[in-house]
Amino acid sequence: MFKLNLKIALRNLWKNKGITAINVGGLAVALAAFILVTLYANYETSFDKKNPNYDQIYLVGISYPEFKTNYVAAPLAKVIKQNFPEVEAVGLIKESSFELTIKNGKNTLFTRKILAVDYSAAKILNIQPNGGLVKPNGDVERLTYLSNESIKTLFPSKKDDKPEMVGFGASNSGITGTIAGSIKSNLHSNFVFDGVSIANELGNGDNYDMNDYTICLQLKPRTDVVSLEQSIANLYKAELLKSKKIDEVKGISAFLDPLSNLHLRPKAGNDTPYKILIAFSVLGVLILVIACINFTNLSIAQATKRAKEVGVKKVMGAFRLQLTTQFLVEIFIQCFAAIILALILAELFLPSFNNLFQVQLAIWDLENKLFWQLPLILCIITLIAGIYPAVVLSGFKPALVLKGNFSTSKRSYWLRNGLLVFQFSMAVVFIISLVTINSQLKYMQSQDLGFKAGQVVYIKNLTLFNIPAKMGSVNFEPLREKMLKIPGIQLATVATYIPGGTNGINSYSANGIKTNIDFVNVEFDYFETLNVKLKEGRFFSNKFKADTVNSAVINETAAAKYGLKNPIGQTITGSGVPYKIVGVIKDFKSQGFENEVQPTIYTINDPHGDYKTQIMVKIEQNRMAEALAALKSQWPKINPQDGEDFRYEFLDELYGKFFKKQEQLQSVFFAAAVLTILIAMLGLFAFAKYITNGRIKEIAVRKILGANDLQIFKLINTSFFVMVMIANLISWPLAYILTKKWLETFAYRIEMPVLPFVFSAIITISLTIITVSIQARNAVKANPVDALKYE
Repeated sequence: MFKLNLKIALRNLWKNKGITAINVGGLAVALAAFILVTLYANYETSFDKKNPNYDQIYLVGISYPEFKTNYVAAPLAKVIKQNFPEVEAVGLIKESSFELTIKNGKNTLFTRKILAVDYSAAKILNIQPNGGLVKPNGDVERLTYLSNESIKTLFPSKKDDKPEMVGFGASNSGITGTIAGSIKSNLHSNFVFDGVSIANELGNGDNYDMNDYTICLQLKPRTDVVSLEQSIANLYKAELLKSKKIDEVKGISAFLDPLSNLHLRPKAGNDTPYKILIAFSVLGVLILVIACINFTNLSIAQATKRAKEVGVKKVMGAFRLQLTTQFLVEIFIQCFAAIILALILAELFLPSFNNLFQVQLAIWDLENKLFWQLPLILCIITLIAGIYPAVVLSGFKPALVLKGNFSTSKRSYWLRNGLLVFQFSMAVVFIISLVTINSQLKYMQSQDLGFKAGQVVYIKNLTLFNIPAKMGSVNFEPLREKMLKIPGIQLATVATYIPGGTNGINSYSANGIKTNIDFVNVEFDYFETLNVKLKEGRFFSNKFKADTVNSAVINETAAAKYGLKNPIGQTITGSGVPYKIVGVIKDFKSQGFENEVQPTIYTINDPHGDYKTQIMVKIEQNRMAEALAALKSQWPKINPQDGEDFRYEFLDELYGKFFKKQEQLQSVFFAAAVLTILIAMLGLFAFAKYITNGRIKEIAVRKILGANDLQIFKLINTSFFVMVMIANLISWPLAYILTKKWLETFAYRIEMPVLPFVFSAIITISLTIITVSIQARNAVKANPVDALKYE
């Protein structure tokens, strides 16, 4: 019986090649998009899942009144281990804040992130060097491992895993060290590294003022996490009270953040990646559902051609279940063909997809969940797309269809109308979302940032090992003088952080108010290089010796935070230094458009600040290439300590990374809008075909009675026009709510525009009239005699 059904199915599919191609093609395109979305969702939700301790690992974070952070003081790790038996292991992690240059002869490696961990943290995070995890001897020894790729760069012909001697920094630095072995890059983890430095212990001698470590805990099974979190918070406050005043720990608490939360929705951060993943997944599902709806409408549109077949089979004794099975087999064949085609399309588009989202996904991966998900998807879409058409087709009454008096029920009519309205509603939502995202992106790209990143070059190859001391005016001045002699270079400065990156955070007090604000340790000409506007007072100047000791410049937000109406000349104290405010700058968007400008203090001398390693040079636009070439050739003389490794980036390109996420979203919604419109048009084509086929005789009678072509076109288009308008009216409130919520994630955003709503209506109505008119043309041009000759 199955063999017979298969033959009949193949025969019918071949007979209706056009409809079969539309069915398979539309479903394949939607499935290809769904496969890519599924791959991405699997990737995003599986960070660190290979860790056998995955469900028991938590990070300790600190909550301040102004913000939350995962950077904690090292001494807290020891007291947690001593006081809580339910904590099986405690580890310390410290991420490097600088690039490290490693050399082996002429082979040079620039590491992006060396992760320093103690032995306990290495076990908790399942860090396994290729030779196995070895515990360092004593408190001094550190075992440093580089990724397999890094080892290959330094030692191209190396085949064993024995320790190797390397040089750090420039060739003339004289600093050497030992690489203990290699380790597999942990790219699919919240703790990404290209090298690991393992110590027996970390943080010895640190105090509670030094919050620069990450503490990870491995809890015993069935631990009451909520109770433990509260106990750790109380312990942390008690530890702070030993060295700080009571009013300084008010509003400060500790929290536990599970490893499973860390990538998508960390407590110390935002859940934007999680929201984007959810939105992306919903898009993928909706596109697939719309394709299934289209499939259903096309199948029902073919009903009139299959009615007599069903009638004859029922008269010959076929049961309804047998007919349902036959139609489901036909639909299964189409769905199976669609999945094969979808896999081919997904493979073709995967490189572009990987490039857009900066991931390395692969369809043909043995560890891929897609291998069991695809058969499940095949069965689900066969049932979703096929069960209703199969039931409708198998339910025809033989007596009526054999007499030629075939018609479907009103329930089917309303369902088909509803499905078409749903398709267009989703298309309208995607169009409105796309136009709104595009408007916000244009706004971000055209708005005044408060500083100018153009013509500014960021020189990035200074590393901690290359700096003899904290780089203040004494250290940087010789470099500045040499650089300014190069034709085309207008200004040069150095700072701890650059716009587009993160700033430091510290506690400062002024006007009787103490609070945590951002800080940046800078040099002379910092504001001039970035073309930051001055509101009042002055910038730092080497004409004033006090500027290198205890002068500060703050932004407008900091002045407002401390309630300073006349800030010039007033004192702001931090890190034990009373700074005299000499200037107030206008706020500039150093952290992009999603975050409000933070209160920030700028100083030249900060005892708790990081090393000033971020060199910025402003170059004349028409002499950019010439100046960069001169910088590269003269860098060994300008800075002999690491001159041979001159590297740079343009600051505007670095800052442009803030737009990357929105550009990704724009690309996704563009693809979604195109796909939904395409699939909706196919569905409309099917429905128009069904309607016109059902009204052939009516059209013939109207033409005989004198109706012209325009009147017939108007008659057929009216009902579809009404449905598309209903779809717009339904989707506008939904699109408004969704896009408004998305815009609210930006601190600086456009007002909700009207244009996307008008644009969506124009596009959908125009495409509907064109599609329906093309389909109706055959019925309008047909000879009325052919339609009425059997009457």
